Parts: sequence; C-alpha cells; structure tokens
Amino acid sequence: MNKKRLPLTVVLGAAGIAVVTASVWPDGEEKPPLPQTLCYGALSRQTAELIDDGKGGEVSAEEWQSKGKGTDYVVFKGCQVMRANPDSDCPRGIFQLVISDERYDSGPRKNSVPLGAGLKGWVRPDEAEATLPVGCAARLGSTAPYITVTLKTPSQEEKGLVDRDTAIRRNTTVMREAATDLTRAAGC
Repeated sequence: MNKKRLPLTVVLGAAGIAVVTASVWPDGEEKPPLPQTLCYGALSRQTAELIDDGKGGEVSAEEWQSKGKGTDYVVFKGCQVMRANPDSDCPRGIFQLVISDERYDSGPRKNSVPLGAGLKGWVRPDEAEATLPVGCAARLGSTAPYITVTLKTPSQEEKGLVDRDTAIRRNTTVMREAATDLTRAAGC
C-alpha cells in the first residue's frame, strides 16, 4: 500500500465508523415521521402549507370530533391546522377545517366566487365552503341531507400577506382537495 495514502484511508475509515456508531446509538429521542395527510385524510401536508401567516414553521394538526348538532346529526369533525413557533413550544393556529352534516344548503356568501369544476361551493379570502355530493351524508351515517366542509382562515388579504386573488386561489386549492378526498373516502 502507498504510504502517502495510508493516513487518508485511516481517516476515512474512522469517519465511516463514527457515522455507523451515531446511527446505531442516537443521542436524542427519535421523532416519529410526520404524517403525510392531515384533517382526517382530507389534506396533504403540501396543500395545508399553502395557507400561512408569514412566520413559517412546521405544520401540524389537532383533530377532534363529536356528535352533530341535532339528534339526527352524527357528523361533526374539526381540525385546527397549526404551525410551530421557533421561540415557543406552543404552536399557533393558522386555519380551521370543519366537516359537518347540515339540514339546509346555506348557499354562497356575499363577495364569494364559485368553487367551480364539478364541486358545489364558494370561496372568499377568509372563508370557504363545499357541499359534498348527494349520498355522502347517508354514507357517513347521517340522516341530514347535506355534508359541508367549511374552511375558516384569518384573512391573509386583510393582514397584507397576500392579495385577494392569491388568498382565493389558496383557499380554493385547499377546499377542492378536502372535498375531493372526503368524497373519495366516503365512496360517494
């Protein structure tokens, strides 16, 4: 063996052993992998990250569910999407997604635009709603005629983070994915 390359071989060999040792004996607690979907499988992590308050941070979600509003209502699921704070252990809320059975179709809100392309619903910079197709309520065990998905966001437009059109595009993307994924999951 060439004596000039011997020290390099020893150094590279030692570095390789250090890497193997570090991977076998981690120095801290190993974190579980982040879920790829949030909000009962309605949103991908990538889509959930579209709505931001301008401060960044890792996305997470807190999900809850309870019985619906009336005696015949059984669907009420909520999800708060949050982002980690770099200087605190408490995450901050970014937006909320609520899935619920409803007796009436509320129709569009003032200053909203249609959700479009085969989905019934509307979108504004601070709120959006989609109504799942007929039959979804029964598939989810409800006697109510409608299942709605509601998105509530702090107005990104009012906070000066994005313009109205960008906020509407982002909310539309989130609502379209949520309605499509929930419809697919319910088989309706």
